[in-house]
Amino acid sequence: VHHVAFRVKDDAALMEFREKIVKLGLSITPQIDRNYFHSLYFREPGGVLFELATENPGFTVDEPLAELGQNLKLPAQYESQRDEIESVLVKLN
Repeated sequence: VHHVAFRVKDDAALMEFREKIVKLGLSITPQIDRNYFHSLYFREPGGVLFELATENPGFTVDEPLAELGQNLKLPAQYESQRDEIESVLVKLN
């Protein structure tokens, strides 16, 4: 297991958790935009990596609900590798 993720309602809730974690003396990342959601990452004293992630903006940020899952969507930083990525994926019917 790489990390354990928990969902939070929105950016305001995410920042509230960030403040609480900082007050506990733990190191935590700045907010990271993952396109479909925003995340924070921190390790608890035993070393387990936790992620807090928002519900929004959601998977319809870049395609309509009716078309979800019909096309491979890649984060911008991987778009230049699309051909290579698609070449190793198993085709789905």
